Amino acid sequence: MHATMAYQGFSTKAIHAGQEPDELTGAVNVPVYLTSTYQQQEIGKNKGWEYARLDNPTRSALEESLAELEGGTSGHVFGSGMAAIAALCTMMKAGDHVVCSENIYGGTVRLFDKIFVHYGLTFTYVDAGDPAKVEAAITPATKLVHIESPTNPMMSIVDIAAVAGVAHRHGVELSIDNTFLSPYLQRPIELGADIVMHSTTKFLNGHSDGLGGVLIGTKPEHKERFEFVQKCTGGILAPFDCYLVLRGIKTLALRMRQHDANGRVVAEFLSKHPKVKQVFYPGLPSHPGHAIAARQQKGFGSMMSFELGSKEAANAFVRSLKLCYLAESLGGVETLVSHSASMTHAAMTQEQRDALGITDGLIRLSVGCEDVEDILADLGQALVGIE
Repeated sequence: MHATMAYQGFSTKAIHAGQEPDELTGAVNVPVYLTSTYQQQEIGKNKGWEYARLDNPTRSALEESLAELEGGTSGHVFGSGMAAIAALCTMMKAGDHVVCSENIYGGTVRLFDKIFVHYGLTFTYVDAGDPAKVEAAITPATKLVHIESPTNPMMSIVDIAAVAGVAHRHGVELSIDNTFLSPYLQRPIELGADIVMHSTTKFLNGHSDGLGGVLIGTKPEHKERFEFVQKCTGGILAPFDCYLVLRGIKTLALRMRQHDANGRVVAEFLSKHPKVKQVFYPGLPSHPGHAIAARQQKGFGSMMSFELGSKEAANAFVRSLKLCYLAESLGGVETLVSHSASMTHAAMTQEQRDALGITDGLIRLSVGCEDVEDILADLGQALVGIE
């Protein structure tokens, strides 16, 4: 029954898609298959499994679940989000060109500019919030447009459908990093994206206890290419980490609703606080991307940034936190605070950060699932001491 049922609702898919009871025991959780190899019946005959780098039943369950949740045709998990981005670039060859959002995760920029340029790929960074600028940057060598929406950490919004239309008119594919919102709050494939990427470390896992990344494709050639990359490079996600993401996905809808509810309250609080100079959160009507975000997202999520004016003010704030943690990463059930200039975007030059507005006084906030009154109390007391 479970193997043939078509799941319609998101929460039902999150709990059941790819996670049918184990046929051998009836266990309702997917077993963690801790094996490096599989017994084969005879030469050329096996039960569908040969070697763990090629495939693993726990990994297959996770990949099926993620593809279903994003509305893609195949999912491919890797050892980290950056490993997934690296696998994405293997679609290209020397001489190919990528148009990329200018305001994206600093690690992505570092990978492109410090690693892949040495293999003959070229990258042009543009304000993808303006589809005309994306179009102007496309050349005959362009093979991919890669974006984030909302962007990290400035929370700029890209009109995904408009940029997909531009890319497709030129025969170029569109990939999008959907980490900040998860498939619960945003479904880029329905808006025209060809490939969706996540750091599963973040909201998909949701508990800050495992690294991972995924690429979700929409075409047979994506499946063929990314499976080949997994086989050849071996940067796959280990079975236990796959289990942790499967565990997280089952509560994804519940968590994202709480993240979203808390995020809206915290953004409103910060926007009215006299010590906060500016809040970057698409859920605020004052945000320039608010209307587009409201149209293409199911909610506004829990990611935001705010400006305190100086590194000294930012440091005074983070030193005073008691409930919230100053830490890399995001998307856990706990509230996480980061200083983008010295943490997530330290790989960028000062000139690059200045151009994007990533100042020394900018704080990025991943609002967790704690009682929102406790989050507000901690943020409030930490802001009091700022000069």
